Amino acid sequence: MKWLDSIPLTALVIAAVILGGAPFVPEPHIIEKVRMLANGTLTRPIDIFDLAYHGLPILLLMLKLGRLALKPAKS
Repeated sequence: MKWLDSIPLTALVIAAVILGGAPFVPEPHIIEKVRMLANGTLTRPIDIFDLAYHGLPILLLMLKLGRLALKPAKS
């Protein structure tokens, strides 16, 4: 997963905050789409795409932080 290691952590944090939170008012899309997924009403293709679009930066950030946490310390 060298491609994930090559992405700067700062860029992932910014993307996760901006895309994960957009639109900020009245509620972020990611919260709305996760709620729809939990209720079983996430059926329209545009809603599924919206969940993937707003959730991908958050998923990548979590993967990167996990890889950083599990990376052996250099001596």
